[in-house]
Order: sequence, then structure tokens, then C-alpha cells
Amino acid sequence: MEVKGGKQMIVGIMSDSHDRLEAIEAAVDKFNDLGAGFVIHAGDIVAPFALTPLSGLKCVWAGVFGNNDGEKNGLSKRSDGRIKDGPLKLEIDGRLITVVHDIESCRQNASCLESEILIHGHSHNHSVKRENGRLVINPGETCGYLTGSMTVAILDTKQMTVKIEKLLPGTGKKL
Repeated sequence: MEVKGGKQMIVGIMSDSHDRLEAIEAAVDKFNDLGAGFVIHAGDIVAPFALTPLSGLKCVWAGVFGNNDGEKNGLSKRSDGRIKDGPLKLEIDGRLITVVHDIESCRQNASCLESEILIHGHSHNHSVKRENGRLVINPGETCGYLTGSMTVAILDTKQMTVKIEKLLPGTGKKL
């Protein structure tokens, strides 16, 4: 999938939302406030009803299934096919991006390693690092259930910078 932006695109990244509607709504508010041109969900939405807040995005989005996404048919149907089995390959502003839920599954897949940006979730812990010349991003958990911190990541495709943002439900603003 190729996504074209302008001189730069802000990409919102979320993962592990685990049906927590108020956290998903806060993420949508954050992405809209920052003018995201595309949003990526790195898995574990869980149930189809949890997709409802994503309809409030002012941009296109796509995602991959996670290990807790048991209702794959329902999620796929309700998302109009935007959620797929990983790895999901994207090209955004000329940047090759691979999205998976569990990074370990990607380390055994040579095609994953061709991208300059690798996005994953699963661990619920946010991280941004360089690994073998590629930018590796885990936005942490949108739900906040395990770490107590609801987070998303913001990628600037021109600068190749990433910020981890904490969410406060009901406001979509940073803490």
C-alpha cells in the first residue's frame, strides 16, 4: 500500500488498545489535533466494537491483527479490510514501513528487514530505537492496562523523528 503525503507526513501509531474505548477516543483526538495524515494500529484491538472510535479519524488508517484479536472476520469486515495479517507493507512519503504485532515473528522473516521503519506492539512497553540501520517503533499500549500509561507514537516522515505521547482519556491531550 502506498500513501502519499506532502513534504512531510505525521503518522499516528497505536497498538494494544484492548477494547478500551476512552483510550482509543483519546488517541483519535491526539492524531486529529496533530494533523496526522495516516494512522497505523499494530494489533490487539480485540473486538469489532472497539473500531467505532477510529471512524472519527480525519485520515486513512490501516493495521494488523494481534494475538488477542480473536474475532478476525468481524474486525476485517467492520474495518472494511483495513486490518490484515502481518507483516503489512506500507510506503509513506517514500519511506518503506513494515507493521507487525509481535516483532519476534518479524525477525525470522527476511522481507520484514527490507524496510527502513519497523512498527510493532505486543510487549505493551513503548520504545524507539535504531536496530541494524532501521528505525524500530513500539508505541506502547494505548489501553494503559498493564503499564498504567496510555501511549501512542507520532512519526514525522520527513525528519524521521518519533515522539511517544501519553494520553489522558476525555481530552486527547498530553499529560
